[in-house]
Amino acid sequence: MDFVGSAIGATVGIGLSVVVVPAALYALGFTKAGITVGSVAARMMSLAARANGGGVAAESLVAIAQSLAMENTVKRAAVGAAVGVGVALVGIPAGIWALGFTGTGIAAGSMAAKMMAAAAIANNGGVAAGSMVSVLQSVGAAGFSLGSKIGLTTTLGPLGAAAGAKLFKGKTTPGDKRK
Repeated sequence: MDFVGSAIGATVGIGLSVVVVPAALYALGFTKAGITVGSVAARMMSLAARANGGGVAAESLVAIAQSLAMENTVKRAAVGAAVGVGVALVGIPAGIWALGFTGTGIAAGSMAAKMMAAAAIANNGGVAAGSMVSVLQSVGAAGFSLGSKIGLTTTLGPLGAAAGAKLFKGKTTPGDKRK
């Protein structure tokens, strides 16, 4: 079941990143040819320009969305989405384990043990159900639930895709022409 949940989460996260996000940008009016007249994107651009004294700021949401729509970003977005999904399914559980929240309980002398001691002192000798310590121990012992995997991958997959599409453009030289 753990592998199935991870596979479902990864598929949803990468699917949203590489298929749904570009389709949503197009539906809003961000296209390769530019912003569509009369679209939501055109209204967003108009509002951004008014708020910015007549121009759209280079790193604004409108500029980033249009940049993503104009460039061939699918490969970079797919790599970024895979990284985001990997962080959700491997990196976060590994980080929780590194803190000392393990499948056999809280590791002695770890950061988790210190967190548990502080929580117990704050709660008159017990760790409250639903507290950060109890949730992290639950994840350390049993892993993420299917819902958590889908939630994390649908959040971190598109974030990774956006970062990958925007940040990793490769090296250019002064003679390179923009496509």
